[in-house]
Amino acid sequence: MEMKEATELSFEKQGGLIPAIVQDYETGEVLMLAYMNKEAWEKTLSTGKAHYWSRSRNKLWLKGETSGHIQEVKEARVDCDLDTVLLKVKQIGGAACHTGHKSCFFYKVNGEVLKEEGELVFDPKEIYKK
Repeated sequence: MEMKEATELSFEKQGGLIPAIVQDYETGEVLMLAYMNKEAWEKTLSTGKAHYWSRSRNKLWLKGETSGHIQEVKEARVDCDLDTVLLKVKQIGGAACHTGHKSCFFYKVNGEVLKEEGELVFDPKEIYKK
């Protein structure tokens, strides 16, 4: 059985970022897709809390640093090409999406339209007051 170092991921293939698929560790529901650079991956491994690279803000962020909806990593997997991560997490606060939904995948394709499904777990206007 082959063993590799957990830091051997192939960040260089995709310009320094790798996709991270995030699932609820109990239900398997896909909560979100984010991106990690090497620093985010290493912080996630060392703290047990999901860290990502924000492409819009161009900075490292701890998921939940503003909302308090932190993701505790229960299991991490890496694909065969070492360029995609799957995190199985306990989602604190019940919502992974900044819109207040449990999952970022709350739109269902219905013919030619997107239909919003699911209840809001929190009001984003209250959480992200600016």
